[in-house]
Amino acid sequence: MTDKQAEQDVAFGFRRVGEGEKQSLVNDVFSKVAERYDQMNDLMSGGLHRLWKDDLVAMLNPPRGPMAWQHLDVAGGTGDVAFRILRAGGPNVRVCVTDISPEMVGEGRKRATADALTGRCTFSVGNAESLPFTDKGFDSYTIAFGIRNVTHIDRALAEAHRVLKPGGRFLCLEFSQVDVPLLDRIYDAYSFTVIPAVGKVVTGDGHPYRYLVESIRPFPKQEDFKTMITAAGFANATYRNLTGGVVAIHSGWRI
Repeated sequence: MTDKQAEQDVAFGFRRVGEGEKQSLVNDVFSKVAERYDQMNDLMSGGLHRLWKDDLVAMLNPPRGPMAWQHLDVAGGTGDVAFRILRAGGPNVRVCVTDISPEMVGEGRKRATADALTGRCTFSVGNAESLPFTDKGFDSYTIAFGIRNVTHIDRALAEAHRVLKPGGRFLCLEFSQVDVPLLDRIYDAYSFTVIPAVGKVVTGDGHPYRYLVESIRPFPKQEDFKTMITAAGFANATYRNLTGGVVAIHSGWRI
């Protein structure tokens, strides 16, 4: 294999695929799990994703007063994070959700209607690597359990930087590298045996769950991802591990 060919290969779980193939493969995974996405997160995290998302929103700290605030939630299809932000913030907080999966966006729209949040939350189909928004249009940006699925993480970070206003905050919640001895072995055993098996029982197909577990392992470690955030132009990049590093919240500021 030539160097050029190697550069064109990207990780899709434990497989290497052409960079032009990955997005369609990821889209296929999420089209299959869209209706059960939050249930999937319950399976993958033992229900802890709800607490992790609450921590993400607490770090974001959306304004509770009359201040107008425009927030962008990327890869947030079902609206789970967006709705938390709206409930935590004041009446003039608005959230735009964008996700590359039409099926996920469809689920989010249905839930927004059911929760009477359509006036404060909008949905669009969009790619994290090429966002359909103008420069410097948002006060804050979140991406939860989505950035490991993009083809080029550096491009997604550059787009996050582009669409944020000066002073805007970037926050990313993502599965990461466990840093507690023994917990890493327990976590691996649970991930590769229990999650796909339960996913198959619940949904009839364990393959999407196996990919989602595998996709965690090639994702950059906490310090490496922090370096990538800094390289994208963000200042004061930091991270906080949750549950022994099972997930981490990374933060950066647009200056």
